[in-house]
Amino acid sequence: MIKDPHKIIIRPVITEKTTQLKATSGVICFEVARRANKIEIKNAIELLFKTKVAEVRTQMKTGKVRRVGRNVGRTKDWKKAYVRLQEGEKPIEYFEAV
Repeated sequence: MIKDPHKIIIRPVITEKTTQLKATSGVICFEVARRANKIEIKNAIELLFKTKVAEVRTQMKTGKVRRVGRNVGRTKDWKKAYVRLQEGEKPIEYFEAV
């Protein structure tokens, strides 16, 4: 069980898809700690950004194989969380608390 909300929420994921999701349906995407569960993610978002969370969906992402010259390695595995806020809540600005 992870206690510190800053260790649960690592960074926002800012891509074309997540920007469109934020604009159309109010869903925000974050990279989170791999061992964090949905309840811990919800509590961390509510503490950091002072908003109410309606739903959390998580997804595990596997690392990709990368090459530099003849050296072959892998990027790390990570966890992504899609967070939907309750109706009427203020939208999250990424650089408020993270």
